[in-house]
Amino acid sequence: MSTTTLDKTETAPAPAAAPRRRVRRRGERGPVGAALLHGGLAVASLIALAPVAWLFYLSLGPDKEDYLHPADIAGKFSFSNYSFVLEHTGFLDWFKSTMIVALGTTLIGVFVAATTGYAVSRMRFPGYKQLMWVLLLTQAFPIAILIVPMYEIFSELGLIDTYWALILINSTTAVPYSAWLLKGYFDTIPFEIDEAGRVDGLSPFGTFFRLILPLARPGLAVAAFYTFITAVGEVAFATTFLLDDSKYTFAVGLQTFVSEHDAQWNYMAATAVLIAIPVTVFFYLVQKNLVTGLTAGGTKG
Repeated sequence: MSTTTLDKTETAPAPAAAPRRRVRRRGERGPVGAALLHGGLAVASLIALAPVAWLFYLSLGPDKEDYLHPADIAGKFSFSNYSFVLEHTGFLDWFKSTMIVALGTTLIGVFVAATTGYAVSRMRFPGYKQLMWVLLLTQAFPIAILIVPMYEIFSELGLIDTYWALILINSTTAVPYSAWLLKGYFDTIPFEIDEAGRVDGLSPFGTFFRLILPLARPGLAVAAFYTFITAVGEVAFATTFLLDDSKYTFAVGLQTFVSEHDAQWNYMAATAVLIAIPVTVFFYLVQKNLVTGLTAGGTKG
């Protein structure tokens, strides 16, 4: 009888694998970089919001000289300035006039800029390059030297003290920049889309309105926002061409709080805060396309 001996050898445990070091991808920020970035953005946000917060704080001071002693406002703040502006001034007329001028300028200005930018982007007609440079050159003339000749022209046309005068003038101010902006955006849209529209039997206008404009919505939003705030904040032409106080825009209405020897800063601050509301609402309506348009312009170039 034979016995078989089995040698049992114990298997040594495998050494633990060393932890794998995470490789940072290109463009990825480390903890320190992310902290510095967010800290810088927070500081920039505070700097941007500080003037707005300070203006709102001053608007709560009931006396016109409270801006000289801002610390005293905290103990007596009220909304009396807002009620006075809304009830005892022409603020609602100013609002109506401003919206008519701003929205009219936006519609006409963006339409002209879009058609101009599309034509220069897609069509090769004599002088198409010179056209864009001429538009850019118009921005070099200061407003002061344009007021007198434009006043004479609009006087001959019977447009003095009308909204059309401001709409046309503000459009001429906004169209050059918006045309350059939209021309660059149209360049990023493939030409194959235009060719597909022609194959389907669309006219150039049909291709533009039905195919190109929906794709250019972000660029149009940027142009519309720029045109809108330009019309809202315009002062020189509005002061010159509007004679009836019921047609004053916000920019002209603010000047009624300033006289030769006095300035009602509390009412001006409250009015300025109220003026910011429609601009903020317009920005909220276009913000999605606005951000897309700005980022697309930066990446597609």
